[in-house]
Amino acid sequence: MTERTALRNIAWLVVWDGSRHVYLRDADLVFEGCEIVFIGEDYADRAERELNGEDLLVIPGLVDIHSHLSSEAIRKGITDETVSPGFWHSSLYEHLPVFDPLDDAGRMACLNVSMSELLLSGVTTVADLSPPFEGWLEALAESGMRAVIAPLFRDARWYTRNGHSLEYDWDEAAGRKAFRRAQRMIEQAISHPCGRISGMVSPSQVDTCGEELLRDSHAFAKESNLPWTIHAAQSVTEFLEMQRRHGTTPIQWLDDLGVLDERSTIAHCIFLDHHPWLHWTSQRDLGLLAETEATIAHCPTVFSRRGIALNTFGTYLDHGVRLAVGTDTYPHNMLDEVRTAAITARIAGQNVEDVTYLELFNAVTIAGANALGRDDIGRLAVGCKADFVCIDLNPPAMRPVREPLRTLLVVAADRAVRDVYVDGEQVVRDGTIQSVDHASALEHLQAAQEQMLGHVSERDWAGRTADVLAPMMLETVNSLD
Repeated sequence: MTERTALRNIAWLVVWDGSRHVYLRDADLVFEGCEIVFIGEDYADRAERELNGEDLLVIPGLVDIHSHLSSEAIRKGITDETVSPGFWHSSLYEHLPVFDPLDDAGRMACLNVSMSELLLSGVTTVADLSPPFEGWLEALAESGMRAVIAPLFRDARWYTRNGHSLEYDWDEAAGRKAFRRAQRMIEQAISHPCGRISGMVSPSQVDTCGEELLRDSHAFAKESNLPWTIHAAQSVTEFLEMQRRHGTTPIQWLDDLGVLDERSTIAHCIFLDHHPWLHWTSQRDLGLLAETEATIAHCPTVFSRRGIALNTFGTYLDHGVRLAVGTDTYPHNMLDEVRTAAITARIAGQNVEDVTYLELFNAVTIAGANALGRDDIGRLAVGCKADFVCIDLNPPAMRPVREPLRTLLVVAADRAVRDVYVDGEQVVRDGTIQSVDHASALEHLQAAQEQMLGHVSERDWAGRTADVLAPMMLETVNSLD
């Protein structure tokens, strides 16, 4: 028989009333197994396990719609301030191919560190866009997270020989083979005994996939009732390349192919035809995204490091575009990501009213769940999954307590995360990961990064070292004499 747990007298409980998140004060939340069975006041029955929520804010588990768990953590301390003037300072073309794990051990270290960061910031569901590697599914399952694997595949790889022009090495047969492998992996994920892993069809980038691969992958997603995702409109270089090839914007080309619809999540959709860096004239992209009901995966941190911003979060909402949020890069901290999204939107829009924290909270809960085709996560209601986060109201960063959810997002962030439950199982207790050996993962990540740094000049088009591509902030001296 499944154990029933009652979290009683929750000071502030964020619940779903059928159309919106609302506060419920001094309430009880009861779950049995993986499902919420009661929300309200004074639960009458006795549960097998009784917990006290008097000093808690309880919120739904957050949904990370776009992340690269097997690669980004290794770049910490490296790509924070790198520049690439030949590619409008996108890090995609010169830096990411160079600063990448050398082997599966490095990828596993990245994965375990990234999952730990996500759980500690209240994420219970993550979409992981990664190249398949040995042990990927099992590590996701063991973490206790609700994971959506998105095995990457493409027809071409990009490379540069001079730091300012991009070339493509096309191999459609390899792209088709990778697509078949992704299909098999998704089937394995869905049938995994943990019951928490599902799949997402993920052709890598709009400029590295041909028309046939995009149409066929979207058709597979539709036939299998799966979400579909792709990177598009993520750099000026890509925008101009698609214009050169097809005489249209990346978004308009995807629409011409018929792959934009309610199951499509497009990352990162910054360089649309209204973006001021492009000085374009068509002004159609926002309308197409709204009309097709596609979702944008907005990942502000990685782009703000390059001085790049969505123009703007509020503008997209005003046009009826759906937006969810992903972490994409290190640190995989969704609460920090929300704050960065608010700040960049208000600065880019030159308007404090460009976006509200409520709109952003909806983006990291309901919108992410909807993009994945789920109505049982991203909200707390009877019948939904028992995925929730307990926020401690006692830390100085949360006090005084007047508007606790906004205080969490604006001030306290992950410092106030006490406990995290996924599928009714506790994966974070008193701010400590229970399902991943975080300390060991960090040690392995250190070793993997050091190994990677020894091969940078072999991977870089100009033979540059890590210290040239990513200089240290301070000079190291031998002595003060």
